[in-house]
Amino acid sequence: MAKKIKTAAKSLDNYRRVAGDDTIEEIRALAEPFRGAEVLHINSTAYGGGVAEILYTLVPLMRDIGLAATWTVIEAPSPFFDFTKGLHNALQGMAGQDLHSGLETYLATNEHEAANFAGSPDFVVIHDPQPAPLINHLHDRFGPKTRWIWRCHIDLSSPAEEAWSLMKPFVERYDAAIFTMTEYAKGGLAVPRAVMIPPSIDPLSPKNVEMPGGSCKDIVAGYGIDPSRPLVVQVSRFDPWKDPLGVIDAYRMVRREIPGVQLALIGSMAADDPEGIAYYRMSVEHAAGDPDVHILSNQNGVGNADVNAFQTACDVVVQKSIREGFGLTVSEGLWKARPVVAGNVGGIPLQVEDGRSGFLVNSVDECAERILCLLRNPEASREMGLAGKEHVRRRFLSTRHLADYLRLFSALADDRTAGARELAV
Repeated sequence: MAKKIKTAAKSLDNYRRVAGDDTIEEIRALAEPFRGAEVLHINSTAYGGGVAEILYTLVPLMRDIGLAATWTVIEAPSPFFDFTKGLHNALQGMAGQDLHSGLETYLATNEHEAANFAGSPDFVVIHDPQPAPLINHLHDRFGPKTRWIWRCHIDLSSPAEEAWSLMKPFVERYDAAIFTMTEYAKGGLAVPRAVMIPPSIDPLSPKNVEMPGGSCKDIVAGYGIDPSRPLVVQVSRFDPWKDPLGVIDAYRMVRREIPGVQLALIGSMAADDPEGIAYYRMSVEHAAGDPDVHILSNQNGVGNADVNAFQTACDVVVQKSIREGFGLTVSEGLWKARPVVAGNVGGIPLQVEDGRSGFLVNSVDECAERILCLLRNPEASREMGLAGKEHVRRRFLSTRHLADYLRLFSALADDRTAGARELAV
């Protein structure tokens, strides 16, 4: 049964210090025509991924500026998520996914969950493929006043043909589709509006709020890390696209030159990602008992504040993705003023200015080489970290994200495109 997610209250005014007065006043002006408007966000998990993290901030901020925003998570059996993980992979271009055996469960679950919704919201935002078919069951029930938005958080540029044939009829019923960047939109997609809105981080969340250095060192020491030795950290889900095995290989190359280096791989097991535990185990096996490789997750008690401590206390943040939607952990690392070594894929180049705030890499060898460069040049690393923090402040905070949603709402409400802009990031 669909579950409404409770979120803690947030005040937009608390973001003045990091976003600036002009940004806050612009948001309030954009929100004024939508006071009381009902906004319903729907996705498939309340924890363990970037979508949930974003909604824990955007939904209460929408409420604070006068919108009646709610967030509901559909509930589904394990076979549903087995199927949608394959669908997710296939939509990002992975071949060989089974899109037959779980299809009936996928469609039936969405039909069943649709029975839990009522009313006539002004805007419905459906996140990713899992609940996309809900529109078939709710469009007429909600009525003509409702504007439907599909928010695609993945790279849809070159999907497997079978996967796109399945999704296309659902997606093209929506009034608008949001993509992270222009390159991610499927060519020939027939929706009235396709807009580009990159994700964001919440600078005041427990994962990103400024944390004293001493506290960070105490926290990481509690997980067996020696704060006096170099530390490299990757925070991400355990899945093939994040290449945790490649990160371990790069660490081993670095260790030949800097024997005291340590590696922490930190991930969160999400309810909609059945592959997570398998890749966690593969990572543990690949580490082969190395005491300086620390593989941790929320199942080990690692929470958002702990992630903050690791990213703040480390010397280099890594995100060695080989395919990526956006990679919010890159902005998280940059926000801690740490240089980032990351895969030159997806939305990562929007965040890492190569050679200025970190390095973009295309192989394990390059990853190791750049980590070594940063560890051997601490002053250059410090300057890169500061440049990255400022880049995130300008481009990837929750306040910008909120303003972009309001512009899209304006475009849909006015039945024109002038209010929705494609962001040049």
